[in-house]
Amino acid sequence: MPQSNQQAAFPLALLLAFLIIAGLLAIRPLYPRDWALENLIVLATLPALVCGYRRLRFSNASYFALFVLYVVHEVGAHYTYAEVPFDLWTMELFGFSITEHFGFSRNHYDRLVHFLYGLLATPAVMELLAARARPRGIWRWILPTSFVLSHAALYELLEWAAAILFGGDLGQAYLGTQGDPWDAHQDILLALLGSMVAMPLLWLSRRLRPAARQSATHAFIT
Repeated sequence: MPQSNQQAAFPLALLLAFLIIAGLLAIRPLYPRDWALENLIVLATLPALVCGYRRLRFSNASYFALFVLYVVHEVGAHYTYAEVPFDLWTMELFGFSITEHFGFSRNHYDRLVHFLYGLLATPAVMELLAARARPRGIWRWILPTSFVLSHAALYELLEWAAAILFGGDLGQAYLGTQGDPWDAHQDILLALLGSMVAMPLLWLSRRLRPAARQSATHAFIT
């Protein structure tokens, strides 16, 4: 197999796996109109990753992190983020309700995904910056988290605009505040925290794998 085909095999496998999973989760979503709205972000970003593959190939680890992020987003889109059946799953797996066990007053699946956005998108962000606008010194640590923070805030603004535009039950389902007036602030904070957790993990990965110094992420951190 040619080298280029070998390099493309893993991201292609992830793409096919995601399309299968997304297709299954597209069957009878709880709120079809909200599902369609939630998938606009996939329709905007996934083709960009595919079309930009030859110009900027991310590491396999970054592609896998993005795959996980897309999958958890599709789960949220299928049920709506506010109604992902956390309690049912934990009852079946562990025999207790996660909401009752931790005293939650709301469904926290959206909080989890915002944290995962920061955690799982940061490796690709670092590689993007290393390839297109490589910062130096302390900016190596500031810019990736700033990038994630700005996009987390932009997403909340888009949610707000969509809620105003569509209004009614659809707007509320997409906004998903669950009555929390600080929902947007906490979502942005969790994305930032996820990115801040990712940064030292990537640095540690670089130290533990000196042979991988030539990859974009590792070159960024050194």
